[in-house]
Amino acid sequence: MSGKVHSDGYAAIEGVLFDGMTIMAGGFGLCGIPENLIAAIRDSGVKDLTVISNNCGVDGFGLGLMLENGQIRKMISSYVGENKLFEKLYLSGELELEFNPQGTLAERIRAGGAGIPAFFTKTGYGTVIAEGKPAQEFDGEWYVMERGLVADLAIVKAWKGDAAGNLVYRKTAQNFNPMMATAGKVTLAEVEELVEAGQIDPDHVHTPGIYVSRIFKGAHFEKRIERTTTRPRAAAAGSEV
Repeated sequence: MSGKVHSDGYAAIEGVLFDGMTIMAGGFGLCGIPENLIAAIRDSGVKDLTVISNNCGVDGFGLGLMLENGQIRKMISSYVGENKLFEKLYLSGELELEFNPQGTLAERIRAGGAGIPAFFTKTGYGTVIAEGKPAQEFDGEWYVMERGLVADLAIVKAWKGDAAGNLVYRKTAQNFNPMMATAGKVTLAEVEELVEAGQIDPDHVHTPGIYVSRIFKGAHFEKRIERTTTRPRAAAAGSEV
């Protein structure tokens, strides 16, 4: 294994954290979140953080652990409706929030990773989202300017990775993790399966290892379901309703 490989999340974060930093955290809801890195950052005690993530976990899990620990000063998010503590802290003025339409947040991160400082989008024009932002007309339509996002640190979770840092994601975990991996000055990746360099088909790589600073195999993944919803089962033939 290469020098990028570390033993666990605690070893991976060593020397990269500082108070007041900006962290991007991958995942969508509770799917594809870097559980081990979140736990390590929570235990580190680093504070005054700006966190860029689609959501802020739930009470007692995911980024909610860092919120409970008083480490997050500001969230840049698109959906925060599953966390009662988040609501309480925001309404009391203890937590700063920058709301984004979900597609705009994704594009801001992608743009930051691509070295694009700003772009124009129709989404949000004429609403509170556009307040204080430059607007411009193109071909008879009005657009609002959004800034690209970069972070001091990106923490991502992948299904498989190799010693060179190449990553493969599965299903919903592809929503924010791949773009965040490109937008961090330092990117840490936790994976379920860690293999030697060369054991992943190059055609299957989602995030090239050039973007990944450190990688480790996660010790434990709960993979919680945020909210379970099911349809009623149809009554079996011949049974009583």
